[in-house]
Amino acid sequence: MPNAQIIDGKAIAESVRDEITKRAAKLLDESGKRPGLAVVLVGEDPASQVYVRNKDRAAEACGFNSVKHTLSADTSEADVLALVDQLNNDPEIHGILVQLPLPDHIDESKVLRLIRPEKDVDGFHPVNVGLLTAGERDSALVPCTPAGSLVLLKRTLGDTLSGKNAVVVGRSNIVGKPMASLLLQESCTVTIAHSRTRDLPDVVRAADIVVAAVGRPEMIKGDWIAPGATVIDVGINRIPAPERGEGKSRLVGDVAFEEAVTHAGAITPVPGGVGPMTIAMLIVNTLTAARRLLNLPEEEALF
Repeated sequence: MPNAQIIDGKAIAESVRDEITKRAAKLLDESGKRPGLAVVLVGEDPASQVYVRNKDRAAEACGFNSVKHTLSADTSEADVLALVDQLNNDPEIHGILVQLPLPDHIDESKVLRLIRPEKDVDGFHPVNVGLLTAGERDSALVPCTPAGSLVLLKRTLGDTLSGKNAVVVGRSNIVGKPMASLLLQESCTVTIAHSRTRDLPDVVRAADIVVAAVGRPEMIKGDWIAPGATVIDVGINRIPAPERGEGKSRLVGDVAFEEAVTHAGAITPVPGGVGPMTIAMLIVNTLTAARRLLNLPEEEALF
């Protein structure tokens, strides 16, 4: 029988979306505008298609104006840049998301830098990265997965994380680095570790909070987790599952869940943990961007 509390990302994401639905209705009353989200998908990557479909559905369910642009894999870089520029100048669009990865012939950095920082609902533009790193979180659009992870932590541990030891395993620009910035701003003592960290198991054992975002299936073992620690598993890895039949697979995180659940105080499952929160926070960012672009006062932050 598991000892850890299983953190229900689906239920928490639903509560966030319910609040955003109310706030979107209020925005419509105030301004006559719906929050507008444009998602750009280039190519036919199956995982990207699923993500885009889920984002589109979530936005529409919250009363947003959701627009999807699906381009073929051989679309030129110039055409993608032209579309982003068009969306930058469209007053009905408040958030722009270009689904990654892009085909090899398109420079991701060039595309992401062209998005207006005020419409960068993924939080990847250097301006938003800089604001977050400088401690000006309330002025930035924060990357969705770290923001969602912070909501899960606060719903589990309470609003005050001050003084806790947090270890972030992973140093990506999308999760690891912004997660560390968010935790620092919550007055945690933060260590960024990665696959080459010396004595990684001991580093993780010192943590009250573990955020696993290293991209390796079940790399973090159960006995690395301190008794009672809170574990946020960002990893989504597909591994073979022959027990389900020939050619079948299953999703696992970066943490060996069945082992860790007997050590941790609370842990997110994969799937059903961080994933739903990532989409919920995209919706949060789009509403935030809309209020700012419409020169309306911002409402109380959700994280």
